[in-house]
Amino acid sequence: MNVVFLSPHFPPNFWPFCVRLREAGHTVLGLADAEFDQLHPELRYALTEYYKVSDLHNYQELVRALGYFTHKYGKLDRLESMSEYWLETEAMLRQDFNIFGLRPEDMSHIKRKSVMKQYFQLAGLRVARGKVCRTAVEAQDFVEEVGYPVVAKPDIGVGAAKTYKINNDAELMDYIATKPPVEYILEEFVPGRVITYDGLTDLQGRVVFDSSLEYSRGVMDVVNEDTDIYYYMVREIAEDLREAGRKVAKTFNVLERFFHFEFFRLEDGSLVALEVNMRPPGGLSIDMFNYANDMDIFKEWVNVLTHGTVGEQARHPYFCTYVGRKDHIHYKRSHQQVMLEFGPLVAHHEPISGIFAGAIGNYGYILRHPELSPMLRAAQAIQERA
Repeated sequence: MNVVFLSPHFPPNFWPFCVRLREAGHTVLGLADAEFDQLHPELRYALTEYYKVSDLHNYQELVRALGYFTHKYGKLDRLESMSEYWLETEAMLRQDFNIFGLRPEDMSHIKRKSVMKQYFQLAGLRVARGKVCRTAVEAQDFVEEVGYPVVAKPDIGVGAAKTYKINNDAELMDYIATKPPVEYILEEFVPGRVITYDGLTDLQGRVVFDSSLEYSRGVMDVVNEDTDIYYYMVREIAEDLREAGRKVAKTFNVLERFFHFEFFRLEDGSLVALEVNMRPPGGLSIDMFNYANDMDIFKEWVNVLTHGTVGEQARHPYFCTYVGRKDHIHYKRSHQQVMLEFGPLVAHHEPISGIFAGAIGNYGYILRHPELSPMLRAAQAIQERA
């Protein structure tokens, strides 16, 4: 199989995808704008060939690169980046080179939050009321319908960097006057905890691996208030969440790819569908899959491409927690003190790329333990302020 991996060096913890592809005997073709000698050494070894472009946003350069790969290696079987940012670029390239996977006609319902709601409702799920408001009058009418607070977010967007919680008329007027010049959707505020249903499907759309995350607080609040967050991977997925998540996977026709679905869990225990992402969860979450299950999720993705299913079932022997810290916050414990006090719980720790720092911090720790309470105590202690 000839597999083109777009931006194989970023996110920086995704290079094992290419390594596992090479180990399985596939032709691995890297395409990015970084210098080859800047790539991770194991990534350099894994690539059958690397094509450097001056700018990954220059579509014509990408077309020439894939034309070259096709001429040299034959039909291209897959093209991936595992990144939300490149979904539309990937879709156009797949269409132009007849490669299996998401195409441009799929982008609306997996990128536009307003269209996602329609698909959630097709799946029989409850959603927050929302509307793309293009004028001040439309925004005021929507608020009159649902009441304050409301949340404003880009209808197409990644993360919560430009998401606002609006509590009154003055804040609404300020939002209308200062929001970026892109389409925004206004949604009623849902007072619930964010939980996720994450996983991997095979070529027939069957979920062959699944997991779930619960957050200490909403990412929107973390970004807007510039504070910190921890979140953990559960050992047992609630049956209603699994049922809802699999309905979403079927309705959105998720084939042979990772997914990251977000829901609100309300105080009464019910679920409200929030958002779909056709990629693994961000940051170090994909590494958490491995630490929580003592498995190699990179290899399992390659097994799905190669053999049609995973080679190992997830058994969830550990709870796994990500704990982020930000450089500007003065914490009670230094890194050295954290390692001295909680070292046996720490499975991994590393600096986080600045592009993710607003949401998950400048430095991250992955903790794991068969019981949840020791990890949550450690997470709170690691983030305790001086």
